[in-house]
Amino acid sequence: MDLPPADRRRFLLGLAALVLVVCCARQAVAAREHATARQEARGEECTLRVAGPADAAAARPGDVVCFTGDLTGRRLVLRHGGAAGAPVTYAGHGAAVAGLTVEADHVVVEGFRAERPEAPGIELTGEDLTLRDSTVIRPRGGDGDGIRFFGRDLRILGNTVRGTRNAGDRHADCMQTFADDTPPSRDVLIEGNRCEDVDNMCLMAEGPNDGEGDGRGTTARITVRDNYCETRLASQALMFEDVQEVTVTGNTFPTPLDHAIGLALHSTGAHVGENRYDPGIGYEVGIDSSSLPGYEGPPPGGAP
Repeated sequence: MDLPPADRRRFLLGLAALVLVVCCARQAVAAREHATARQEARGEECTLRVAGPADAAAARPGDVVCFTGDLTGRRLVLRHGGAAGAPVTYAGHGAAVAGLTVEADHVVVEGFRAERPEAPGIELTGEDLTLRDSTVIRPRGGDGDGIRFFGRDLRILGNTVRGTRNAGDRHADCMQTFADDTPPSRDVLIEGNRCEDVDNMCLMAEGPNDGEGDGRGTTARITVRDNYCETRLASQALMFEDVQEVTVTGNTFPTPLDHAIGLALHSTGAHVGENRYDPGIGYEVGIDSSSLPGYEGPPPGGAP
């Protein structure tokens, strides 16, 4: 095809744009198919199909709820849970949402994607909650956090948070919990997650008696296992203040931080071991004197 130079340039630019659209569409389909395959591998099928979260009130304990409507323009707020041993599962199959909030008990949330949501990208409050196989990318506003969690018997498994930024006065963590007019967090498993290109910490966990909390209850028994923690600007990747019986094992800390783990303000009974560190890291664990009782792990290298 013999075209004048100006027409040839327009043709090539149009062709490149078409290729980009096709590639992006294929990536979106692949991501959705991957999420669906992971769900099917667990033997789960949709038992209730609804247009939006308001219709999910019809779910019964043990149901797997799938959304048929477009969720991209709004934050998905889930307030309907199941029962002990029979949670309601909300299956995203890779669906895009403008953030996600759970305020219920006995809920599983899986397979959602929040890109540039209002921070926190995902927030969990309740008992017996599982968040898995979901993604938060470049959360904005608020304090810039990817995931916040509050409550008891929580599981945060196989998720990805990418691109949190400390713009302004923000402290943009991958994950955070605190106890200031929010339930203290107990019996929490954080496993197999990826915190990528995170400005602040991978996890900031604060108990009710850290000086900023409400003094009610106890934050305890948080297990952080087999996670990838890429921290860009913070002094440490994990920080615990007034959090008892922490376990930190099998994690990867790929950046040369001042230290990887901080234990402060009576964060007693911690167990640390078998983590992988960047060779340029200053020291593995920092502890204050109030957190030394019951500590098991590498020799503390300095302050938290």
